[in-house]
Amino acid sequence: MDKETLIQGLNQDLAHEYQAIIQYVTYAATVSGIHRGELKEFFLAEIQDELRHAQFLADKIAALGGKPTTQPAPVPEAATPRAMLEAVLQAEKETIARYVERMKQAEAYGDYGLANDLQEIISEETRHKEETEKLLKGT
Repeated sequence: MDKETLIQGLNQDLAHEYQAIIQYVTYAATVSGIHRGELKEFFLAEIQDELRHAQFLADKIAALGGKPTTQPAPVPEAATPRAMLEAVLQAEKETIARYVERMKQAEAYGDYGLANDLQEIISEETRHKEETEKLLKGT
């Protein structure tokens, strides 16, 4: 594993953290229906974790000598609460898979601190996924 490949992967992760922040802000603003209040709070509560992940990634990319991306991944549009939750669930599944891959790359590169930090983020993202799954069961 070379450093440039790891930096590229971390920048992909960063773009998706930006996507998540925009997605949650947009969904919180536009969610409607009888459960609007609860869903708005759910979306807003997730922003801080995603922002913390984005800052961590940007700092790590810079520490490795790379330039953090400023471009988010595309944000999926969703018009209904169920569609919003399904988009969030899909994003969480993809994020977990990316971070598992990145953790393996960090280990292969020899950055065990990064691998450990990514393992913690995987745990957080897994909790987000599970909460979203619980909400979808009730919709």
